[in-house]
Amino acid sequence: MAGTAQGDADVVALLMRQHGDIRNLFDEVERTAGDERRAAFRRLVRLLAVHETAEEEVVHPFTRTSVPDGERVVEARLTEEREAKELLSRLDGMDPDDPKFLPELQALRLDVMAHARAEERYEFNHIRRHADEARLATMATALKAAEATAPTHPHPGTESAAKNMALGPVAAVVDRTRDAVRKAMGKDG
Repeated sequence: MAGTAQGDADVVALLMRQHGDIRNLFDEVERTAGDERRAAFRRLVRLLAVHETAEEEVVHPFTRTSVPDGERVVEARLTEEREAKELLSRLDGMDPDDPKFLPELQALRLDVMAHARAEERYEFNHIRRHADEARLATMATALKAAEATAPTHPHPGTESAAKNMALGPVAAVVDRTRDAVRKAMGKDG
């Protein structure tokens, strides 16, 4: 799979690019403060939500059915994702200027990066081996639709309660991403 046009139609290349974007956003959140940190953290939360939802809707179903021992591979990734989501939920309810924020963020970063390495090793390599170009392109289209559809900032009205702050914007991103992926994959609901 050489060439830029094909790279854009390769879901694995797009997911790897997202992993790089996630690393860069962690860097940005860590090196900024105040409103800049809040904005960078919002972008990080959005990208993590889009990325994980697209994987759940596009990548994991393929892995389950097409990769040897796919069910075990997916279950291990889902366990890692649940742990990261718990940390993210705690962080999302915190003020980014709170002294406890950066240590929590660094713990999340370690979890997310370990998860990304496991995806790259145990899932992405197998997808490239077991998916033809047409399937890689269909999955890439769904991933790009998910990226384009997800909101870029939290929805109005979710700021009032800490619980809504932790769940509202992330849940909205997940819902919109899931809808976009299903539409791009030709599935209803």
